[in-house]
Amino acid sequence: MKEEEEKSEKKSEYYIGVGLCLGIAFGVVFDNIGLGICLGLVFGVAMQKKYANK
Repeated sequence: MKEEEEKSEKKSEYYIGVGLCLGIAFGVVFDNIGLGICLGLVFGVAMQKKYANK
């Protein structure tokens, strides 16, 4: 049971990290890093919520 909890915590952190990485990449491409970080965080949290319900 404890291993399942650890996996779910890693999974949620994973999606937030992926969202931030993609957001920074898009921010650099569009020359607006602040907006990229904000959007990446939003999409990361949204993916976390989507996959946490399963």
